[in-house]
Amino acid sequence: MVDRDAMARAHEVFDPIAERQCLLPDIDIGRMFGTEGLRVRAKVFAFVVHNGSLVVKLSEERAGELIAEGRAGPMVMRGRPLREWVEVPMDAGAATWADLIDEARVFVDAITP
Repeated sequence: MVDRDAMARAHEVFDPIAERQCLLPDIDIGRMFGTEGLRVRAKVFAFVVHNGSLVVKLSEERAGELIAEGRAGPMVMRGRPLREWVEVPMDAGAATWADLIDEARVFVDAITP
């Protein structure tokens, strides 16, 4: 179920960060999981989901750290957690979102030909 209010609040934070990211080489916005997300060379690295959380792709180790610290939860798709994707709640704050989006871009850029 989509929480449109939560998504609108999340996009108030996400969209300005995305605009800045799109100024960088090879970064644009594209579709993934029924929403639009930030991409580096067509590989998505960050987007907002139906509950207003930020989802980012990080190394499996880094994702595990964030989950263990309680700063993020695993992204679950069709009942199974995805090992390199985490959900970060909006209450983590805009600065945390910006930092994790940067970190995700660097990670995905490094693993994308």
